[in-house]
Amino acid sequence: MKRWTAGIATLLTVITPLTAWGTAPAPRLTADVNRDGLLTHADDTAKSTWTDARGAIFLPNLDDDERRCTVDPADLDAPGRAVDDKLAACNDAADDRINGLRDAADLAPLTIDAQRNLSDHATGTITISPADKARVFPVNTLTAKDLQHGLHLQLEGRDIVRNPKQWDGQITVTLSVTDRGRTATDVVRLRVAPLMLQNDLQRAQTVLAGQPAKGQGWWGGTPPYQDGVPGEWNRFAETLRRATKVQFVKGTPNGWKDMWLQDTFEPATATMPAVGGPHTMRILIRSGNVWEVPGADTPRPAGRLLYRDLRGPDIGIVQELADKASPGLDDLLNMGGNLESLPPYDEFPHGRIVYGSGERHPDARFITMVTSQGYQPPVVIDTSWLMVGHADETTHVIRANNARGWTLAVADPRLAVQLLRDVQHQSGDQRLFADTNAKYKPTVNELLSTGLADNEAAAKHIDDQLRILLKASGLREDELVRLPVFFIKVPGYGLLKAMTPGLVNGLSITDRQFAAPDPHGPRLHGRDVFRQATERALARNGVRVHWVEDFFWAHLGGGEVHCATNALRDTSGATPWWSGSAGSGTSPR
Repeated sequence: MKRWTAGIATLLTVITPLTAWGTAPAPRLTADVNRDGLLTHADDTAKSTWTDARGAIFLPNLDDDERRCTVDPADLDAPGRAVDDKLAACNDAADDRINGLRDAADLAPLTIDAQRNLSDHATGTITISPADKARVFPVNTLTAKDLQHGLHLQLEGRDIVRNPKQWDGQITVTLSVTDRGRTATDVVRLRVAPLMLQNDLQRAQTVLAGQPAKGQGWWGGTPPYQDGVPGEWNRFAETLRRATKVQFVKGTPNGWKDMWLQDTFEPATATMPAVGGPHTMRILIRSGNVWEVPGADTPRPAGRLLYRDLRGPDIGIVQELADKASPGLDDLLNMGGNLESLPPYDEFPHGRIVYGSGERHPDARFITMVTSQGYQPPVVIDTSWLMVGHADETTHVIRANNARGWTLAVADPRLAVQLLRDVQHQSGDQRLFADTNAKYKPTVNELLSTGLADNEAAAKHIDDQLRILLKASGLREDELVRLPVFFIKVPGYGLLKAMTPGLVNGLSITDRQFAAPDPHGPRLHGRDVFRQATERALARNGVRVHWVEDFFWAHLGGGEVHCATNALRDTSGATPWWSGSAGSGTSPR
């Protein structure tokens, strides 16, 4: 019996190595599938699929951590789009190296477990599909030594979702190991982080505004404004500085009169899980404007300043530009002022995009890129009746003492008429804009005797917008904060604009601080009735108003404080896009 047992033991010592020589490789590729920032065995389950609830995430690595991307001053005003393609092509994902420690933090970690049972002839490869959307560092081809000892890898995203019909944002990373004539694989599925728009309840960390330069200020000659506009910059800058700390962006000699920072880009963020908490990169969405500049159809040159002044560590820029200018006045709807957002509420834990369209509409490629991120489904309102046609001309999110914590401030043409009638009872000769250098200073009597039909037409259009917004948000009409704005028709166009400064078109500094355009309204008992009505209405919601002088700098050019500024906001308190009630993961719901 002992002899027989010993024989079995001897046989096992011979067979065991032979079995090892014939065993197929068993590779293990790990990504942060459970989104806790760590790579552990807890990430093994369902790693080859991606869902809203589970799956690894990577960033589009479009920033410039070492500030190696420079902008030639001569490029800023050059006609055509070659410059724009060149500027967009320079970012951390465009080279074949990790650009320092800050860049390393922007990459998603992967690990390959050590396989001790491999021969010295084993080989491995890492493949990514689609191949152009990401890459891994340090290697794609693995040696036997790499596989035997294990390897830490980092994955770099190279783009965002632009059209889910072309790419839904997901990639497959496959580890293949070949040894002794046998090949085995392991697969992980990942998704690029979507672009998430910030909202006006979030604190402004950096406020941006344009400033003049010496020169004609407009490409190809006369700007589309009356003489002297934009002007009185010092009054605008001083009052804005009193309201908040501001960083001024200097335009070019040929283009500084395009000082509409809000309309040049829309700030967004891209975020992935990391050890210690989510890691976020700002991604600035350049406006989709393409203009008929003398010499060639040219992407809006002011957008190039983003690459000069803002791109850098943890700030990237994306653009989706048509090959030619949009027809007629449609291009006005391609601007950042036509992209707003509702804060989180109910079944929308990340809020919703709001943009304007209608008979005039934004460029299809541009708006598809913005709305295809998947987690802030859009609400569309008709803004084509407005001369400029932007969503920020009629509504603005402000805090509220209601269940959701916010409501909408709304431009109210009927309230403007009511206040004018109140003044008329005392003195119809009171003039609007009396304390400005404006040539046109109508009396209250003049406004009430002419133009009321146009003002009422604007009111009805805003009613139509509100029906959509109230249904989409669940807000009640009595929760709205109404601010007086008088509208008139633009001669020769049949479209409407705010004749008095658009009070809703201001800048939220915090959820309790609001920088509004000074309305220069008529006075009753020595007080500007438009100012007084605005201060009272916002105070009921706990919001303090800071008055900014923008009459010549922005208002007469068709915009207001909001249009002439932009803000990078603190999004650290936002619910991560992969948490809570999630979106579709590929396209809007």
